Amino acid sequence: MLEKNNYSTEPLQSPRIGGAQAWMVAARPRSLPVAISPVVVGSSFGYLHAGSIDIVAALLALAAALMMQIIVNLQNDVGYTVRGGDRTGSRTGLPRATANGWLSVKQVRLAIVILSLISVGLGVALVADRGWPVLAIGAMSLMAALAYMGGPKPIAYTPFGELTVMVFFGIVAVCGTAWLLTGSLDLVDVLAALSVGSLAAAALAVNNHRDIAHDREVGRRTFAVVCGPGASSTLFGALLFFPFAALPAMALAEASPALLLPVLLLPGGWRLRRDFGSCRPGLAFNQVLFRTFVFSLQFAGFLSAGALITRFWR
Repeated sequence: MLEKNNYSTEPLQSPRIGGAQAWMVAARPRSLPVAISPVVVGSSFGYLHAGSIDIVAALLALAAALMMQIIVNLQNDVGYTVRGGDRTGSRTGLPRATANGWLSVKQVRLAIVILSLISVGLGVALVADRGWPVLAIGAMSLMAALAYMGGPKPIAYTPFGELTVMVFFGIVAVCGTAWLLTGSLDLVDVLAALSVGSLAAAALAVNNHRDIAHDREVGRRTFAVVCGPGASSTLFGALLFFPFAALPAMALAEASPALLLPVLLLPGGWRLRRDFGSCRPGLAFNQVLFRTFVFSLQFAGFLSAGALITRFWR
């Protein structure tokens, strides 16, 4: 049996039932830049302000962020299947392992429990080192990850998906990492967090824009469904370019032109926005989605480099 490739419109041999490739389909590793980026930026800005960071704590934070993103992806896979979201013929999104029978709902739910317990263990280690506020950050993040496609009213079925991503993959993750490593926050941390979160939300905006027709059929009232494709396209552009608008304020706050370094990515951002606007409906949007993931990591890398350069100049 042939299925659509995760990364293009070309056919791909179906994964072996219960095999490693089936788990890769469910875990969606190409989405992991949205989990890596906030920890990288939070760590670099922590180093900018403190002059040193606890590498062990930073690695624990990174591991926890990766766990959260994988939990979201697994919950999305199994939750969508349980709600019958893959039963209509108009779906154009990436294949789901449980809907195709490559993994059972029971297997994926067990994996979610195991990863949640690992996340709790990472949190306990950080609580022991950094105190109880870490517990609140971890608990909120885990609840949000499980609630995105879980519970009686999943976040994914509301217009607030992009906002939720911006909050948890931006403000909570970046500011949480910076605070974890330094014990303090300032304006530039918040601006960096909003920038990173905005690009993570832009990736979700691509996903929801691609799936407008199908989501409407299955009762998902995403921002794209509620406000229409025009507003969805505008939202993607705003989320994509907001980080560039925030760069001058960050550079001014730190008196450092090095924080303008991500401006070098602006031409790539324009191309990504152009290709979003001219993209054919359906599977072609998957390439735009993957490019947005990569772009978010590139922005985080350039911004982090600017923070490190700023520190070395002082």
